[in-house]
Amino acid sequence: MSDVAAVNQLVEKFTKLKKEISKKIIGQEEAVNHVLLSIFSGGHSLLVGVPGLAKTLLVNTVSEALGLDFKRIQFTPDLMPSDILGSEILDETRNFKFIKGPIFSNIILADEINRTPPKTQAALLEAMQERAVTVAGHHYKLDLPFFVLATQNPIEQEGTYPLPEAQLDRFMFSINLEYPSFEEEVLVVKNTTSDEEVKISPLFSPKEIIDIQHLIRRIPVADNVVEYAVRLVSKTRPNTANAHELVNEYIDWGAGPRASQNLILAAKANAAVNGKFSPDMEDVQAVATSILRHRIVKNYKADAEGITEDDIIKKLF
Repeated sequence: MSDVAAVNQLVEKFTKLKKEISKKIIGQEEAVNHVLLSIFSGGHSLLVGVPGLAKTLLVNTVSEALGLDFKRIQFTPDLMPSDILGSEILDETRNFKFIKGPIFSNIILADEINRTPPKTQAALLEAMQERAVTVAGHHYKLDLPFFVLATQNPIEQEGTYPLPEAQLDRFMFSINLEYPSFEEEVLVVKNTTSDEEVKISPLFSPKEIIDIQHLIRRIPVADNVVEYAVRLVSKTRPNTANAHELVNEYIDWGAGPRASQNLILAAKANAAVNGKFSPDMEDVQAVATSILRHRIVKNYKADAEGITEDDIIKKLF
């Protein structure tokens, strides 16, 4: 199949996929879009929202609709790396045998990732970056496709271990889930308090998703779009040649080169699912906020004046 035909087929299947997901997830249009874009681009996502906004249900529904294996890991302060990766045990024949942990799945929901100590967070980091784990000196490859969708609760900061910047940078998107509108909440309540069971039909296979990831990487990008993305990222770096005046005033630390790479990859995916054969500046802008918001560090002045990362990013377009 030619790439043009593959993109047209992707548009068709993407529409069906969103329709399938909307059977269980009402509203949250941008969040669903960005989770799917990160999967099609081969990236990981951080879902940030208060309890009860269907973060877990969203990930579960997406994995069902994509036909992928799904495992949920509830992060707690006493969770050990072996609880995620697996461990070696002595079997009945007195030989060591490796028992795989929940990380050996296609989609991992890392629930409340900031509740666990850095040692366990780091174990997940290797799996995210290398798509492999090392246990007792042995290297084990993970099944592809492999995605980590981690959730964070923005309210509670007591007893949590904030993710270090280097680890946050590994997440392609930081997706904010907002409260539903009045009409959406009415629908949610009606749907979830009835006895009707909703079935989600799987529309993809793991191989198809890997093919889509390769297709997105093959999409050509004009030089001016790449330059626009790189310029946008360089504007977030305070006290540099391209820094925006707002950034110099309110930001301590800007985004690194991984942000530029992810902007272009996500823009390609956004173009493909909208039936375009090459991304333009609008595609970069459509994904920029979710890709940059967790990569910039505000200073005290921004906090004091109530200025958010999103406010600053939108002024850079």
